[in-house]
Amino acid sequence: MTSEDFFDNIQQHYNRQLPFVAYRKPNEAEVKALLQKDDSLNYVKYFTENGFVFAPFDDREHAVLIPIENSEGVKTDSVIPANPNSYREGIPSIESELLSDSKEHHISLVQSGIDAITSGYFQKVVVSRKETVNYSEANSLQLFKRLLNAYTSAFVYCWYHPKTGLWLGATPETFLKIDGKRLSTMALAGTQVYKGTLDVHWEDKEKAEQQFVTDYLEHSLKALTERIYLSETKTVKAGNLLHLQTNISGFLKEDQGIDRIISVLHPTPAVCGLPKNTTKQFILENENYKREFYTGFLGELNLKTTMSPRSSRRNIEDRAYTMTRNTTQLFVNLRCMQLQESKAIIYVGGGITKDSVPENEWQETVNKSLVMKNIL
Repeated sequence: MTSEDFFDNIQQHYNRQLPFVAYRKPNEAEVKALLQKDDSLNYVKYFTENGFVFAPFDDREHAVLIPIENSEGVKTDSVIPANPNSYREGIPSIESELLSDSKEHHISLVQSGIDAITSGYFQKVVVSRKETVNYSEANSLQLFKRLLNAYTSAFVYCWYHPKTGLWLGATPETFLKIDGKRLSTMALAGTQVYKGTLDVHWEDKEKAEQQFVTDYLEHSLKALTERIYLSETKTVKAGNLLHLQTNISGFLKEDQGIDRIISVLHPTPAVCGLPKNTTKQFILENENYKREFYTGFLGELNLKTTMSPRSSRRNIEDRAYTMTRNTTQLFVNLRCMQLQESKAIIYVGGGITKDSVPENEWQETVNKSLVMKNIL
């Protein structure tokens, strides 16, 4: 399908106020969409369903599903640039309803987190805020195109349901990938502004933050897998930011279902803290807003993939043999925003350890907000 036809289909669906999701995986060209045929609100019950899942931060609430059996799938391999010169890296010239008391509240929240860590209540906590920005874009899909053009190495998406709203994002973080029995995830933490090189110095605070996430994932997955492997930690670029990343993989035990894996991992220390239940309660009680789908997860759930094994010289028929298996690929919903009429609600946060400096943590959220502001 041509890019023009692809976006026309989505726009017509949106005009009818019917649910859809359009997305592109990291470093791929193909953009896919699922167009739900009615406006019903479908929930995930056991994570055995097939479709695209959109889950909130609070795991006590329902994850929403666009089911494959009640949707039309469309895709395109090329995207026509949308006003490529209308966004830029740096401070955008847009109006932001960011009041001084918002900064004061966030700095106070960070300090409360540091005090709780010092008192021994938890080891790390992730605190966040939202920022409302006025924008004048008449066609919301133009913003999605700009995200596709600007952030090729991220999972880029546009989600709409009349009962949950319109969300867009470009997230750098894989939550969970299951391909057959093979599981993979990543520990992503630590943040600094990209200044033209990946050869940078990381402070002890960022290293400790990333190690907390890595250790938690490794410990949690050991009980679910036969073998587990950790890559070396490396610096990666995501938009205008750098992070520390460790890839983690393993092979699932026979008796482990995806619902069990998700319940163990979500929310991860990268978006919540350690220990999970204590820090989650701190977040719910002390952040002055509801995160909704920010720091939840989203992606393909149990979609069938056709695989072609390596050809065998011993049996020429193997070259024509194919097999089908379910794959799940989920991403943490970071670097995202929700659109409401002429306003964009941008969500940003950061990990707090005993070595955090409140003013620096505030500036980190400002830097992260540019990922979305740059395309407005």
